[in-house]
Amino acid sequence: MELKSLKKLSIPEAQECSYTPFYCEENVWKLCEYVKNEQPDLLQYCYVVFISNENKTVPLWHQRSKSAENHLTVWDYHVILIYTPPDQGEALVYDLDSMLSFPVDFSTYGSQTLRSDFLLKPEYHRKFRVIPGEVFLKKFASDRSRMKNSDGAWIKSPPPFPCIQTSESTNNLEEFISMKPETGVGELMNLNQFIERYFPD
Repeated sequence: MELKSLKKLSIPEAQECSYTPFYCEENVWKLCEYVKNEQPDLLQYCYVVFISNENKTVPLWHQRSKSAENHLTVWDYHVILIYTPPDQGEALVYDLDSMLSFPVDFSTYGSQTLRSDFLLKPEYHRKFRVIPGEVFLKKFASDRSRMKNSDGAWIKSPPPFPCIQTSESTNNLEEFISMKPETGVGELMNLNQFIERYFPD
């Protein structure tokens, strides 16, 4: 496929996207679904990134969460979409929970949202599971049980659409959140490896 035949990735403005607070994995699934339906040739350049660690404590800055202090939120995990332009331009980040622009160039997201692990205690060091968008659409499933308490009541209201399922699973979210090499799909990276992958200069 010639690069000149590819269009620029066109995703609606953030306020027009499917979005439910605290369901970042499903928000990103919907972004991938949109690309697959509207610009299928560009899905191969989209990557879904789960950010977490063994302690489920990952600090990210410039997040919209109401619990954020100084725009800093410590998530148990977070999910973003990265688009790597086929013309070798800088990668773009789509984060529906970010206060930065949508999308935002990777260098800005790295410096403003990810920052560095250098001044963080080891238990806050971030890890990244990077998954091709097409694989994520085919493999991901969630019954949303993670958002229910012991009596079955919702901790946070769910998205308005049905649970995402595959022919193989009704719930494998924990495999995506896990940062164990032997678990799940995709490639695992630490922060330095992740930065080098998408902003090598």
